[in-house]
Amino acid sequence: MNTLSDTVLRQTADKLIAAHHEASRTNEWTFFVDDLYAADCVYTCQYAGVMSVTANGIDEIKATHYGRDMLVGWEGWTFPYMGVYTGTDSRLVTHWMNRGPGKRNDGSYYETPGISFITLNGEAKICHQFDMFDLAHQMRLCDDLEEAGLLSSQLKEEWVLPMKARLIEQLEKNR
Repeated sequence: MNTLSDTVLRQTADKLIAAHHEASRTNEWTFFVDDLYAADCVYTCQYAGVMSVTANGIDEIKATHYGRDMLVGWEGWTFPYMGVYTGTDSRLVTHWMNRGPGKRNDGSYYETPGISFITLNGEAKICHQFDMFDLAHQMRLCDDLEEAGLLSSQLKEEWVLPMKARLIEQLEKNR
């Protein structure tokens, strides 16, 4: 494996952050995939052990993670980065937020943290990404948004309720 310099790692992270900022603004999440991801990238997102979504290659990434998954009521959400940490062997760790629309009465955001473990290839393109976030806290966040009248009905029907059912089923199995 090629080891990229800290400068190149940070430049790539900055490109990813800028792309996500623009995607949050426009709600168009596929424009940057060809530029930032390797053609054979493997992108996995774990949902608390109840579901795993793995996309193999940029076409699947655009069809799932940044395509279908972003088109089920996530409008108005942003995913700002809180930090980027460079490591060895061309790896990055990014800390970001799942930030819902609007703000709480106290001025704070409706948000929960997430983390990505990213590996870059010799061309500084993402060749592996593994995302994790606390699904139980995400469900609580969606409940808070619904109570405030800010949760999309589509997101509730197509993502929140199915995920809650999966969490309950998992917990019932292990009783």
